[in-house]
Amino acid sequence: MPAQLADLPWLTVLIAVPAVAAALIWLVPALRKIARPLGMAVAVLVLIGTIVMATGFDAAGGYQFTETYTWMAQLGVSWAVGVNGMGLVLILLSVVLVPIVMLASWNEVVLPEGIKAEAAAKALAYRRAGYVALLLLLEAMMIGVFAARDLFLFYILFEAMLVPVYFMIGAYGGAGRRAAAIKFLLYGLAGGLVMLAGVVLVAVRSGGGEGALLLENLADVAAGDSAAVQMWIFLTFFVAFAIKAPMVPVHTWLPDAAGQAPPGTSTLLVGVLDKVGTFGMIAICLPLFPGASAAAAPVIIVLAILSIIYGGILAIGQHDLMRMIAFSSVSHFGFIVMGVFVGTQTAMVGAMLYMVAHGVTIAALFLISGFLTQRGATADMRTYSGMQRITPVIAGTWLLAGLASLALPGLSGFVPEYLVFLGSFEAHAAYGAFAVIGVVLSALYILLAYKRIFTGPVEAARAELTDAGGRERWTIVPLVLLVLFLGFYPAPVLDLLTGPADQFVAILGSAS
Repeated sequence: MPAQLADLPWLTVLIAVPAVAAALIWLVPALRKIARPLGMAVAVLVLIGTIVMATGFDAAGGYQFTETYTWMAQLGVSWAVGVNGMGLVLILLSVVLVPIVMLASWNEVVLPEGIKAEAAAKALAYRRAGYVALLLLLEAMMIGVFAARDLFLFYILFEAMLVPVYFMIGAYGGAGRRAAAIKFLLYGLAGGLVMLAGVVLVAVRSGGGEGALLLENLADVAAGDSAAVQMWIFLTFFVAFAIKAPMVPVHTWLPDAAGQAPPGTSTLLVGVLDKVGTFGMIAICLPLFPGASAAAAPVIIVLAILSIIYGGILAIGQHDLMRMIAFSSVSHFGFIVMGVFVGTQTAMVGAMLYMVAHGVTIAALFLISGFLTQRGATADMRTYSGMQRITPVIAGTWLLAGLASLALPGLSGFVPEYLVFLGSFEAHAAYGAFAVIGVVLSALYILLAYKRIFTGPVEAARAELTDAGGRERWTIVPLVLLVLFLGFYPAPVLDLLTGPADQFVAILGSAS
């Protein structure tokens, strides 16, 4: 990267561009008419900018593209951003998925019943502009939360992300959208309030002063506390991250939210936002509370295995396609959390790669399922049959995404799941042995869903449905390519993740 470009405040610009565009679309009436193409242009611009920034990243280095500006000096709070390999990969995942979701949702926003015909055009433009503005605002927050190096800044963005998602579910979701949105918000706020107590305790122990809450300055902040105090502070963060992740038993908000949200919103909710939970476990819990993390690891691993098995069993029992996919994610997040806390470098790399692979796979499952359910006007799998004869493109690509989800070799889910298992067996054979049950369950819920929807005789009521059109196929193509890329050649992503994995495993190992 040329020196002139290397000196740019890349992360601040990448955060500001979609945030400003969202505000302009919302506030300027003239822009509402062109909100969708303008939003797509901004999303593509942010994607290009992130790729250009990534070309200057040194995989062998630590935090890069760092910026630090004093924000609230009396509290030691800074606008401090920067990325290591894990943060960069998750930002890339975010900015890749946003334009894909925007394209998939191009005609997704419709008018509710009761709008008068003469007001329909204006009302539809207003609703579509609102959705695009919320999507761009969410993109800015996703980039910010993965780049935040100040604990207070991370907390602010962690909580602020609830707002756009709440409106994206509550205003644009299905029949039960309001209840699902409120449940999502209450769970998120509960976790955030618990986390706020931890942030305050850490701030008090930091001693104040400029840059006091920078993550790199907090490594020893709890070192002088007793083990019990360290554990209590650790739990304030871990509980918030476990809700976000989501882990059993604090997972129940996810199926309701994903089942009622528009498919594009579910894609970002499960594909990116939930990764903030596992990201926080790695980037905050491990370095700030290594002793407590090591002490709590056996209990956390048991909860992770419970999530793997329980999520898989509940996925099998679902009739609603979107809820089935959501419960499958509860199971997959169990693999990620287990990989984080078993304490081996292999499992940690696998967990980090799992976050990326799962984001791509779940995006394909939600969006392709959305194309189907929008045609059939329901997500109830019992009302479909023989759809592979009517919608072969949707059927084929859904099966590909499903096989990636159950970790078929050559697809995106195989390498991370293999690494998590390998590292888990290295740590303790029982961990891997129980987690293997999740592999069997994943094969059952994916293949049974495919059988119910896409095979068998054609339902007469579904015979006139159409297959994926041009816009929808352009949405599917990049996801299929990413599924194949991460399956056959994950080396570039692994190179970015190996350094952070070594660092965090060393922290956990020294504490143990």
